[in-house]
Amino acid sequence: MSLNNGERFGRLSALKPLRTRTALPTRDFTPVLPPGSERLAQLLGASAQKTRYGEHLTLRRWHSDPPPCEAALAAVRLLAPDAPPEAADPATWLFLDTETTGLAGGTGTYPFLVGIAWWDAGGLEVEQFFMRDHSEEHSVLTALNDRLAERRILVTFNGKSFDWPLLETRYRMTRSIAPKMPRAHLDLLHPSRHLWRLRLGSVRLAELERHVLGRDRGVDVMSELIPQIYFEYLRGGPPEPLVPVFYHNRMDLVGLAALAGRIFSLLSAPESVSTDSLEVYGVSRICDRRGEKARARGLYAHALGGDLPNVAGRAAKAALARLAKRDGDFALAVSLWMDLRATTRDGIAAYEELAKYYEHRERKARRAAELVQEALVELRRARNAGLVTRVESARFQQRLGQRLARLQGKSPENAPRELLEGVLPES
Repeated sequence: MSLNNGERFGRLSALKPLRTRTALPTRDFTPVLPPGSERLAQLLGASAQKTRYGEHLTLRRWHSDPPPCEAALAAVRLLAPDAPPEAADPATWLFLDTETTGLAGGTGTYPFLVGIAWWDAGGLEVEQFFMRDHSEEHSVLTALNDRLAERRILVTFNGKSFDWPLLETRYRMTRSIAPKMPRAHLDLLHPSRHLWRLRLGSVRLAELERHVLGRDRGVDVMSELIPQIYFEYLRGGPPEPLVPVFYHNRMDLVGLAALAGRIFSLLSAPESVSTDSLEVYGVSRICDRRGEKARARGLYAHALGGDLPNVAGRAAKAALARLAKRDGDFALAVSLWMDLRATTRDGIAAYEELAKYYEHRERKARRAAELVQEALVELRRARNAGLVTRVESARFQQRLGQRLARLQGKSPENAPRELLEGVLPES
């Protein structure tokens, strides 16, 4: 069938989006909710909360444990360097955790359950906002905004990468509700990795609760099953499977609050509150990365006085040697580099540092050349054993080869030609 120009343009115009916005739900709007919605409210003891955009389900629970924690401003700024002074007052904190329709994020992902918590009356008040249907999203976001206006310091676990960006996206998509932006965002995932990943491997919140905090939340639903449980409910399935999802979200918030207490006590005074040298080592790494070099140096030394595992011990020695060199304490740096020499990446780097020291500070070209030759032998062993990557090996070869060539010029008898020729980068 052929179309004239007028018909073609008419059809194209019909495909264009309307300039006027679709009206948002009002308080008189009554969505068609899944059949199990009333039963779910009864099971949970939840109630409908009204906002200017409609209703959603709300559930509140108070927990006597964990009690409110303390946080020094210096400790807070290790996580958020630009945090205002008020961030050191836990009464300004709002804990946040969401359950979503997908784990990848994106504009098609909905936070169908938004859990928040704050310390109140000596315990933790937990509040959960639930979308019984997608049409209740505006209402949920409005209720969350009200809480964000009351407490402007956000505390999450991986919330900087997932929960908060997702919520910001959902706010933008309403085209009418602007989020109350936090004055500081304290995310506990990254400090948890520094503090406990070497010991535990996994730093999932439930694992940290069990192995670090000594808490057991009991039978819990698997996170990866939660989206499907919600979809089944929307299709008219029974509401009972959603009850454990609310429990999971609430326990995440309780665990998050307890973890905050542990982390900030460690960041404030690890030497006093911990007998675990790995925890002290973790704090030293956090201080180091934030530029608190003097404190990091003291903590590295303290951690090395304990029972650090081999890998962490070598990393701590390498870091302490770097800071000692920075401070001009070459006696300590040289001692540590001597201990680190081995067929490993940091061992070869230690050889390199020793060669620099003897060449430039001690003016002993012969000794520097000997150390470079030892480093080359260890590099070959490390490469053959797969302890260094090809890229790392090539970089070491290039630097060591150049250094050996320079030292050969200063003291030719120290650099055998066959060794020098064998260390140039592979083509």
